[in-house]
Amino acid sequence: MSLFFVLACLSPLLLFDAPFEAGSRVKTGLEVLIEKDFAPLRSKRVGLLTAETALTHDRRRAIDVLAQAPDVKLAAIFAPEHGLSADRTGQIEDGVDKLTGVPIYSLYQSGRHHPTPDMLKNVDVFVYDIPQFGARFLTRITLLGYCIEAAAKKGIPFYVLDRPNFINGVDVAGPLLDDKYVSLVGYMRMPIRHGMTAGELALMMNGERKLGADVKVIRMEGWKRSMWYDETGLEWMNPSPNIRNLTQATLYPGVCLLESPQVSVGRGTDTPFQVVGAPWFRAREIAAHLNARGLPGVSFMARRFRPEASVYQGEVCEGLDILLINRGVFDPVLMGLELLAAVLKFHPEEFRLESVMRLLGSDEAATRLKRGEAGGEILAAMRGQLDEFLRIRAAYLLYE
Repeated sequence: MSLFFVLACLSPLLLFDAPFEAGSRVKTGLEVLIEKDFAPLRSKRVGLLTAETALTHDRRRAIDVLAQAPDVKLAAIFAPEHGLSADRTGQIEDGVDKLTGVPIYSLYQSGRHHPTPDMLKNVDVFVYDIPQFGARFLTRITLLGYCIEAAAKKGIPFYVLDRPNFINGVDVAGPLLDDKYVSLVGYMRMPIRHGMTAGELALMMNGERKLGADVKVIRMEGWKRSMWYDETGLEWMNPSPNIRNLTQATLYPGVCLLESPQVSVGRGTDTPFQVVGAPWFRAREIAAHLNARGLPGVSFMARRFRPEASVYQGEVCEGLDILLINRGVFDPVLMGLELLAAVLKFHPEEFRLESVMRLLGSDEAATRLKRGEAGGEILAAMRGQLDEFLRIRAAYLLYE
């Protein structure tokens, strides 16, 4: 076995990109705010939507930084999906932060995802600080929009402490979300991979949805759009229980398109979003079919796996290992559409496309898939709407 093969298996993301320059790192919006001595928040009562993955370089939580900031009162903490700890599944309950004594309001409960007026009664300014990894269907992105709406209604400023898009700010891909599929996993008309930071998204949401909020972004320093997360000098923290490394974050915008009651995407395994399958999956045929398609930067290998949780818990699934070979040429959305097309081709009876429409979000893309079009054909045919989004997006970009 060659050394190259071993390294490729262990670190497929690092082999094909220039290494990060030693000694340099990106300063997040939180760290820039500290350097500004919290000037925008002084004499304010702050409501903070965050998770404990929002850390400074010396590993202080955003919660603790603001709670200890001079002349700033942290009045309320808002918890997203997966809770403050970013490691939980299911509904998140209200509570109190043990270290600061500040009340925690969950925005991930059945029927409650918006901050209520009562939650905001002691809040003068809203602050958002959560890492995100570039896919449209992240609830933390939709909660960003909901909280901007709430800030606008109360007439209070909304600050985003900006952080990197883990999978770079250049690559944009996929069908745009149809209005009928707007939901907790799709806030507004945007493609599956948007190539924006949370700060840029906040400006776009406020502008394009005409929310009327006073949105301000504390910009990062040293971040360039071309950067992947391992090029920022920042420490990795799992942003959610099933995104445990940068490979999974990179695959997520494509693999998640198959997530449904019919297909396991590896939740309950050691490699979520790196495997897909089902007990009925014709894995060897699908792997051969996809490899013959020659998708750039990725290959597929048949394998069995047994999820210990979620879809097909305890059952043996026939499936695919998804091997990321070169992220520089890899398009996760193209891969996701090709996966959908292959599953429909080999399993027209077992797989229902309707079960993933909240994620796919496009009736035109669904119609083309049902007609037997491949992922590349679909993206080419729908290029016009992506160009429309890129024109809109350009007005809100903050970084080069």
